[in-house]
Amino acid sequence: MAAASPSRPRVLVDADALFAGAASPSEHGASLTILRMAEITLIEAVAPQQVITEAERNLTQKLPEVLPAFWLIVHRCLRVVPDPLPAELDHYRGLAHPKDLPVLVTSVQLECRWLVTFNLRDYQPGHPDVSVVRPGTFVQRVREQIAYLSAVEEV
Repeated sequence: MAAASPSRPRVLVDADALFAGAASPSEHGASLTILRMAEITLIEAVAPQQVITEAERNLTQKLPEVLPAFWLIVHRCLRVVPDPLPAELDHYRGLAHPKDLPVLVTSVQLECRWLVTFNLRDYQPGHPDVSVVRPGTFVQRVREQIAYLSAVEEV
């Protein structure tokens, strides 16, 4: 019998990180790197419909020329899920800015250990099951885990 494969880390990508990934002038930006990790199935990246709508609206207003790249990223890299119902938010009131509460609740409901955003303060005080981090911090933590695995293999 084959050993069970470990599950992929589940990461919720907020609208600002999605915007940054789609608009990235470089292939090396942290937001785009996270989306590429999802594309090659190292992680599972998810986003509620609210995130997609917000990122699309902002790109349409500021950088409409990158919309084709945005949609390609959405289809290749993200699992888009429905927004939580208003009644599902009640238990979590006060854990995030009201506008961002559905995003935090989606993270909790889908057991996303990570929520990647540039707007950390919008997710305060947060939820104990979700680490809210900037894209660069998440990429650094992945690098540290890979380095750790490499060191363990050498022993």
